[in-house]
Amino acid sequence: MRPLTPRRIAWICAGLGAVLFLIVVFSLEVGAFPISVTDVVQTLLRGAAALFTGRWDTIPPSDKLIVFGLRLPRIALGILVGAALSVSGASFQALLRNPLADPYVLGVSSGAALGAICSLVWLTRFPWTMQALAFVGALLTITAVYFLGRRGGQLDSTTLLLAGIIAASFLSAIIMFLMTTVSGRDLRGMAFWLMGDLATPPALRMRFLFIVLLLAIGAIYTTASDLNLILTGEREAHHLGVNVARVKLVVYVGASLLTGLAVSVSGAIGYVGLLIPHVIRMLFGSDYRLLIPASALGGAIAVCLADTLARTIVAPTELPVGAMTAAIGAPVFIYLLRRRLA
Repeated sequence: MRPLTPRRIAWICAGLGAVLFLIVVFSLEVGAFPISVTDVVQTLLRGAAALFTGRWDTIPPSDKLIVFGLRLPRIALGILVGAALSVSGASFQALLRNPLADPYVLGVSSGAALGAICSLVWLTRFPWTMQALAFVGALLTITAVYFLGRRGGQLDSTTLLLAGIIAASFLSAIIMFLMTTVSGRDLRGMAFWLMGDLATPPALRMRFLFIVLLLAIGAIYTTASDLNLILTGEREAHHLGVNVARVKLVVYVGASLLTGLAVSVSGAIGYVGLLIPHVIRMLFGSDYRLLIPASALGGAIAVCLADTLARTIVAPTELPVGAMTAAIGAPVFIYLLRRRLA
């Protein structure tokens, strides 16, 4: 395999970025009200010009509503969620040294789901509290699992994994109990949200969410070279000068925040954090200097494509995004598993 240089990283990420742009244009084009590719491109160019001139009247009202009012915010949310889940999945796989680890293995999604259900049970008057309490539930779960996963004053991978599994089981039991107290209408909405939903706009501004995303991914990326050494063994990495405890803390906090952020705004979308890092490794290798940014772009591509299929395959009815990622991801993962064992 060719040596990994900054130029090669840039070219690969540029190629994935171009694929993502094509997926975005395709997603803007199709739907219950299809728009031609020419109109989509013209609308995007006029919108970019309007940011500087303020002349939004040059865009037809129907195209402006469909592209900028409905589809583009949903696509942007899908990019955020896909990137967050993929990077956190790759990070947890390195942290736990387990190729089957995914963003939900440490119970973060269960904590977010519990917070969301609590908002439906006790705070139904305030719609914004669902996402806020989901994020708070994820943060509390992150904190609890972190302290449970410490052994001898340091973060232990095996203990952390067991603590996450126990926390997820305990929180799932509470969720099942509370769901029996929710009304039928709210129960259906809760079930749809738990399977992944990008239709509901987040309570926070998208700009703020992207800033948090970039900061968390940037913090994890600073440990990329150290993660490459930790994969060979923690003792070996320590002898090579790696501060293993600091790297574990940065990766755990950053990946957990990414997972909590994604789950709080979209529900649980499975297989993205598990499958995308495997695909990126097969295509470009396992060097985390490339794996982290490539996984972010690959996850964004996967979620955007899955959401496009979810809202068009049985239009005007929408399917949960998580159902699409599971339907596509499970067979692909079985194929990759069989190929690896062959």
